[in-house]
Amino acid sequence: MTLEEFIGSNSTEKRMETVTQALEELLVAAQKQDSLTVGVYESAKLMNVDPDSVVLCVLATDEEDEDDIALQIHFTLLQAFCCDNDINILRVSGVRRLSALLEDDTGTGTEPRDLHCILVTNPPVQPLQSPALQNISSFCEESRCRNQWVPCLQMQDR
Repeated sequence: MTLEEFIGSNSTEKRMETVTQALEELLVAAQKQDSLTVGVYESAKLMNVDPDSVVLCVLATDEEDEDDIALQIHFTLLQAFCCDNDINILRVSGVRRLSALLEDDTGTGTEPRDLHCILVTNPPVQPLQSPALQNISSFCEESRCRNQWVPCLQMQDR
């Protein structure tokens, strides 16, 4: 490995950590403002009704979800819709981390929330103006410039 490769990979890792932290901050802030839509079907319904309010689409999977053909088809359709409507998309691995982050306490006997698709919406009354959203948006834009239309992040359990 050359010095340029080492320095480049090190700065890429730091950038990914920064974006992952920004995503966590954004999701927690959006949840507090009731600006999250959780679930594949719920997200599809919202994007059909009001796509202009969506500022970020997070598609989350774990290794066990990679063979779920239905989920992958939903992701493909959601990604196409997001691209058509200029909505930033992030692909994330780490559904358990998302569950812990969003305090998915559904209790016993109830079905857990579908965290495979999460939309962050921008409420018209009090718009999200967070540095975390700006950081994620610039990361998505930089990724598109490198022809990576759906950037991927790895969320680590803590």
